[in-house]
This record gives sequence, C-alpha cells and structure tokens, in this order.
Amino acid sequence: MPKEWLAEDLSEQYVADYKAFNFVDGEGVRCSLYLSGCPFHCPGCYNVAAQNFHYGQPYTQELEDQIITDLSQDYVQGLTLLGGEPFLNTQVAIRICERVRAEFGHDKDIWSWSGYTWDELLKDSDDKLKMLSLIDILVDGRFLEDQMDLTLQFRGSANQRIIDVPKSLARGDVVIWDKLKR
Repeated sequence: MPKEWLAEDLSEQYVADYKAFNFVDGEGVRCSLYLSGCPFHCPGCYNVAAQNFHYGQPYTQELEDQIITDLSQDYVQGLTLLGGEPFLNTQVAIRICERVRAEFGHDKDIWSWSGYTWDELLKDSDDKLKMLSLIDILVDGRFLEDQMDLTLQFRGSANQRIIDVPKSLARGDVVIWDKLKR
C-alpha cells in the first residue's frame, strides 16, 4: 500500500555496516552502505540482523567523509545502498547520494537494492521518488524464497529486476539494465 511505511516514521538513521572496495554489490569495485531497518521481513533474507531499525551504529559525518574518500579512488566505480531497506532510510540515502553527485557528478554510479518494486516506488512518498531520481541502478522487489536462484547476476530471486533508473524515468516504463547477463 503506497505510503504505508515512511522513513520519517521508521528510520533511526542507523547503519548496519559499511564495506569499502567490494566486488559483489553491483558492477565494478564498489563501496557498500548497509542501512538498518526493513519491515518487509522476506523469508530467507540474507541480512536478518539489518531488519532492525536500531541495529548497528548511527550514520555520522565521519562515516560519510570516509565513504567519499574511498569513492575518490580511481578504481572504485561507485556506491551501493542496501540494507535493510534504503528507501525507508531516505534521510541518510538522499544525503549520501547528493554528496556523491556534488563530489563526483556522474563519474561514480549509484546502485540501490530495494524490497519495493519499481511500480510501488512510483506511487509512494516524495522522499522515495527523490531518492530514485538520484540513483542509476535499482534492483527491485522482495526476495522470494520460492524463486531463489543463486546463479542470477546481482539478484537472489527471479522476480527481482536490475533497472536502469535514468532511462526508465525518461521513458516512463521499466528499462532493464543493458549489461544484464542472467
């Protein structure tokens, strides 16, 4: 149901984890920020601890500055936002996305995973739409155990899609990432 869950009501602006220089959360070398809190509670979720909105540590200016320093390395392709549910932590997610755009323009890409589908996000709150406008790639949809397929590229279940956000917003319909292999 659109606007059922809002970041302003749920987010405690906590970070479950931050991993610099990894190779599994999207294309290329990435810096991954795991935001705490997710009410979807997908059975089989790989990160159950991060479902708690108070798990981990508060997001800080020091962490943000470290992320920017790590992203400044030439070999880093971009930032990845995961969780938890990034779209229910828009206070943090929008802040870091705007900083990345201010520091690097579009030289660094931004990926985000979400339990929301593309269509759900388009019908939801203004902060979710703003965050969507700041990212390049969205892996959408809840993890479904009965569709689990560990051979899929960057996804855990077959219902999830890798969406090119700028192209999708321009076209007004979902455009699948053009580097999708499986």
